[in-house]
Amino acid sequence: MTKDKVMKDDLAKLIDQIDAARLNRRGFMAGAAAVAGMAGMPRMAFAQTGTPKKGGHLKLGLGGGESSNSLDPALTLSQAPYNVMAHIGEPLVRVHPDNSLDMRVAEELSASPDAKVWTFKIRQGIKFHNGATLTADDVLKTMQRHSDEKATSGALGIMKGIASMRAEGDIFEITLTDANADLPYLMADRHLLIQPGGGMENPADGIMSGPYKIVVNEPGVRHTFERFADYWDDSIGHFDTTEILIINDVTARTSALQSGQVDMANLIDPKIAEFLARAPGVTLAQTQGRGQNVFVMHVDTAPFDNVDLRLALKYAIDRQEMLDKVLRGFGSIGNDIPINAAYPLFDETIPQREFDLEKAAEHYKKSGHDGSPIILRVADTAFPGAVDAAALFQQSALKAGIPLELKREPNDGYWSEVWNKQPFCASYWGGRPTQDQMYATAYISSAEWNDTKMKNDRLDALLMEARAELDQDKRKAQYREMADLVRDEGGLILPMFNDFLDAYSEKVAGWVNNPNGDMMNDQAALKCWMA
Repeated sequence: MTKDKVMKDDLAKLIDQIDAARLNRRGFMAGAAAVAGMAGMPRMAFAQTGTPKKGGHLKLGLGGGESSNSLDPALTLSQAPYNVMAHIGEPLVRVHPDNSLDMRVAEELSASPDAKVWTFKIRQGIKFHNGATLTADDVLKTMQRHSDEKATSGALGIMKGIASMRAEGDIFEITLTDANADLPYLMADRHLLIQPGGGMENPADGIMSGPYKIVVNEPGVRHTFERFADYWDDSIGHFDTTEILIINDVTARTSALQSGQVDMANLIDPKIAEFLARAPGVTLAQTQGRGQNVFVMHVDTAPFDNVDLRLALKYAIDRQEMLDKVLRGFGSIGNDIPINAAYPLFDETIPQREFDLEKAAEHYKKSGHDGSPIILRVADTAFPGAVDAAALFQQSALKAGIPLELKREPNDGYWSEVWNKQPFCASYWGGRPTQDQMYATAYISSAEWNDTKMKNDRLDALLMEARAELDQDKRKAQYREMADLVRDEGGLILPMFNDFLDAYSEKVAGWVNNPNGDMMNDQAALKCWMA
């Protein structure tokens, strides 16, 4: 067997079996077990044009960074740190643009017939940046750390349902309490980067096994990297050096790209996207996918602990106006659930929640709210156009008699001091490859990133039941019930799914859109090269 990755055609068969919503019990079991025969096959080549060239210095101008950012992968929660982590670390697997698995630290995977026991063969010869050899024990300890509530890991929710883990030789094994055909995709979570000793002693030391080593780490300002000479995969990590400049102001970020100060930029403002697409020497990368522009309410904090007040706000938002004026059509209308048609087993029959001032006023009156200002916190860094979106929300809410008041927060510190701490704020989600991972990351009671503070025993039980359900029609119905709970009882207001808008210079080649996240799902600096 070669050292390379799972073959696309073989893995696609498994994905079809798992995700096509036509699976019977026998098919499910065969699909889970089929992974065992797919390892070691030639890797899928994606539609990158030209031959990669080594060398050069890449500069990225990124929004979504702040002075409190850490090199502990458990704590990353915004765009710039995601890109930093993709430079220096690797998980067991990643997800290709076509949603097939990209084998990284694990070179093979297999499942027991009942999809409860998953075995990962750890690639031999991988070096950490400190020269140590990566082992299955490092993988085990990494997973144990992220399973510990004290680590406050963003992956905590997806680690639930694991009964036990073990490492022996080059094998890392996970035993689940219930069957889960999506388990390999959960291991692609951005936080689950393998660290020496699991990062138990010093999780923020930046020592991992990715294609680049960190040289300068100035959170909120700049990060520089150099190619790691002992990296195992010559097909990625083409630049000699790279640099991330934190530029949270969207105008300054775009100007830096146009003037040649940076070679790539993320979070392009939809208002100028079409103009930028016509600019000489610049390519706009528009990627449709699972990105979400949202407003989140803590359902355990007054006045948002009142379901009628939450429904009043949900009916008071004009989704079409927001899509037209903020995203300029670079997206689609949301329905207060974190799932759209990009996900397998999406139920297209869920009624669309419409803008309805009469219902908004009715629910607001029923809530008994005292008329005091309802504070919505927002910053430019929440998502491109967030301040404008909040202003539109305020205007439409006032028409229903809802006293919505905006508080503009500083960009630096927004993700550490406002999001997931203040009871009502603007936010974004990049989405996840599967419904299971999206709900497990942000909606089950135990999730560290449960940014609406929803704790619903029925939703928790449904997630576990759906993981073990072998009839895909029943599984779809379980996801539908979960969606209804979030939509009607939760604290999520999701007016629109956003396209990812990035841009890059003509000096850069190899760009391939990835619907799992912006900046090629954080891998632009890994997979592109100088033209």
